[in-house]
Amino acid sequence: MLSTSRLNWRWHMNRAFGYVRVSGKGQVDGDGPERQELAIREYAKAHGLEVVEVFMDGGVSGTVEDRPALAEMMVSLEQNGHGVRTVIIEKLDRLARDLMVQEGIIRDFQQHGVELISAVEGADLLSNDPTRKLVRQVLGAIAEYDKQMLVLKLRAARRRVKARQGKCEGRKSTQELNPGIIAEIGMLRRLNKAGKRRPWNEVAGFLNARGHKTATGKPWTGPNVSLLMSRVRASKD
Repeated sequence: MLSTSRLNWRWHMNRAFGYVRVSGKGQVDGDGPERQELAIREYAKAHGLEVVEVFMDGGVSGTVEDRPALAEMMVSLEQNGHGVRTVIIEKLDRLARDLMVQEGIIRDFQQHGVELISAVEGADLLSNDPTRKLVRQVLGAIAEYDKQMLVLKLRAARRRVKARQGKCEGRKSTQELNPGIIAEIGMLRRLNKAGKRRPWNEVAGFLNARGHKTATGKPWTGPNVSLLMSRVRASKD
């Protein structure tokens, strides 16, 4: 029979965080976050892991290291004593496209004993084995190139639209379409009867039940709610 300490160790080892990153508003309101979260949860289910929370940075470039959701996740991993030591991402370029940023984040994970798993590239991404490190850096370099090309293509596309229409109209934000949504989320996020904050997925469920939609008319998800509130906090700093 397993001892209590052994059971606790196994329970901790089976728990994980998910991390989602999308770089543009179109991706935030599109299917990017949902696709990434689905890949993370499917990988976890197939490998006997429980995803206890998904952190999302939206509208954040892969070249930027200062990300509120990533920072919140790292603080939680370092300080909260919940025993979660595993982070699952959809694929490596969701961690960062820029190679130097990618390696910087990976070094931070290594220093704190956190395992990083990609639903696409697999486990053991943090290994310093020469072959694994080379593959990781090659993937990072490819992602960095793809990002640079994407920026150039988007810039060219905007110029074509501007030349044809005179300007590009931006889509209205969720706050513009639903001014009271922030206050409502704040109320839903407050402590429940158990003395804990409601998880973002639970808040999203309440919003959907009340008939609220995102700016694109889609149902709310935990990552989308978390992203919206992160943006609000960042705008007040």
